[in-house]
Amino acid sequence: MTLITDGGSTKCDWVLLDNSGNVLFKTTTLGLNPTVVPKEELLFRISSNENLKNEFSQVETLHFYGAGCGTITPRSVLKEVLEALFVNASVSVSEDLTAAVYSATSEPGIVCILGTGSNSCYFDGEVIHSNIPALGYILMDEASGNYFGKRLIRDYYYNRMPVEIASEFENNFNLNADDIKVNLYKKANPNTYLASFAQFIFNSSSQNNNIEGNDLGKDKINSYFYALIKEGISNFIECRILNYENARVVPIHFVGSIAHFSKQIIKECFDEYNLELGNIVQRPIDGLIAYYKNIIK
Repeated sequence: MTLITDGGSTKCDWVLLDNSGNVLFKTTTLGLNPTVVPKEELLFRISSNENLKNEFSQVETLHFYGAGCGTITPRSVLKEVLEALFVNASVSVSEDLTAAVYSATSEPGIVCILGTGSNSCYFDGEVIHSNIPALGYILMDEASGNYFGKRLIRDYYYNRMPVEIASEFENNFNLNADDIKVNLYKKANPNTYLASFAQFIFNSSSQNNNIEGNDLGKDKINSYFYALIKEGISNFIECRILNYENARVVPIHFVGSIAHFSKQIIKECFDEYNLELGNIVQRPIDGLIAYYKNIIK
């Protein structure tokens, strides 16, 4: 049996395939980003899932693709955790960009992640090339969930948020300064905590305008939200797409929930930058299932 995982910072999707490529079950755990989640917590989050626990000795191959797995040290920590639990499995751990490529395209192109965090790479049809290391939510992650969450909190405290939106924001979140600092500097997963605030943009826009979440064009949402998203997408393009010399000659694909809900604004930004938009995939695990079914068969 083969277990495949798309591991984000917020949550992880797991799918178990039998030796014929049939799906035996799908399950979800909390995020397993080894750069921000301690080893003991990684063990707990996996072992507390009953579906997975029942298969610890049965899984033969485990392919884990995750946020925070782009460098050796965190990747090694997570591999050690997985091998300790799935005792009979051959375990491989790769960064989430690999899963993004597998789920988005089989042809040359640029593949981007816009979820809790953000990243990009160039896929030449065979090999993945990444020009810039991903340095995480403090230094990078333009247009990600934690990027927008950070912007919302800052705008609220700097009184840059429109009054009516600030009032709604107050009703949806605990904005006590001491509590925010505890979550950011004392507790695990500060990136996921920040990203939780970003949901406000898309939930508020959809409810107030009776529109689909991925149809947030300029005429559909509050001008404050529109400007916020567009600025983030433009920053991502400047920092994470245009640094590839062939950015204007290959399609550019996206995976992740932020990309899915920002589809119309991404299209607008791409028109302005003369870029070709490819596929937008909300959940990479679906593409991974198809990829591994083909391999197994």
